[in-house]
Amino acid sequence: MNLNLTGKTALVCGSTQGIGKASAIELALLGANVILLARNEASLQESLKDLDVSAGQKHGYICADYQMQEVLKEKVESFITKNGTIHILINNTGGPAGGLIQNANTTEFLSAFNNHLICNHILMQAVTPGMKKTQFGRIINIISTSVKMPLKNLGVSNTIRAAVANWSKTLATEVAPFGITVNNVLPGGTLTGRLQNIIENNSKKNSKTVDEVQTEMIHEIPMGRFAEAHEVANAVAFLASPAAAYITGINIPVDGGRTGCL
Repeated sequence: MNLNLTGKTALVCGSTQGIGKASAIELALLGANVILLARNEASLQESLKDLDVSAGQKHGYICADYQMQEVLKEKVESFITKNGTIHILINNTGGPAGGLIQNANTTEFLSAFNNHLICNHILMQAVTPGMKKTQFGRIINIISTSVKMPLKNLGVSNTIRAAVANWSKTLATEVAPFGITVNNVLPGGTLTGRLQNIIENNSKKNSKTVDEVQTEMIHEIPMGRFAEAHEVANAVAFLASPAAAYITGINIPVDGGRTGCL
C-alpha cells in the first residue's frame, strides 16, 4: 500500500490543537511538507516543533483568522505564488456553540456558515488550480457524524455541517477528472477541547455532574470510550495518500460505531 507523501505539500487548518494538529503530525510522518494554518502565531510556532522532519520535510505556517476572509485568501494565494502547489487541503475549524435550534439567533447561522463553508470554499479555490496541473489533489473536510444523524442540542452545527457535506459531494463530482478527491471525515466523541466544552455545557443545562454526562455519552458508543485525536487523524492521513486515489465523495465516520445508520 502506497502511503508515501514525500514531495507533497499539505495545508492543515485549525492545526495547533485537537484533530487538526494530530492530522498535521500524521501527514508529516508520511513525508509531507506541512503548512499549519491558525490565528495564534505563538501556537503555530510551538506546533511546528512536533512535526517530523526525518525525510527532509520543510514545514511552515500561515497565521490567519477566519473572521477576516479577504486576508485569509490573500495570505494563502501569496504562499502558493511563492512556494508552489498545495496538494492536500485539510479543512478543519471549531464547531458552533451548542444549543437548541429553536433558540438560535440568525447571526449564529451566518457566522458558522462563513467560518465553515465560505472559508472552505475560499481555500478550495486557491489550491485547486495547482492540483489540476499536477493531476493530484486531496481535499478532506473534518466535519461531524451529525451529517448522517443530527445530534441533540447542536442545532446550528447540525445545519451548517450538512451544508458543508453537500458542498463537498458536489465538488467531488466536478474535480474527479483531474485526479482530485474530496472526502469528509466525521469524528464522533473525540478527546479534544471541543468535547470538553460540550460535556460541561450539557452538565450545566441538565443539572448533572460532568462525570454523569460523560458516562452517558460513552454509553452510546459501542467501543465504550472516546476517540483519541490521532485515531481520527489516521483516517485523514489515509485519505490523503496515493492509496486512496479511487475514493471520493464519501463520508467516513470515525466514531467507535456510535452512528446508528449506514
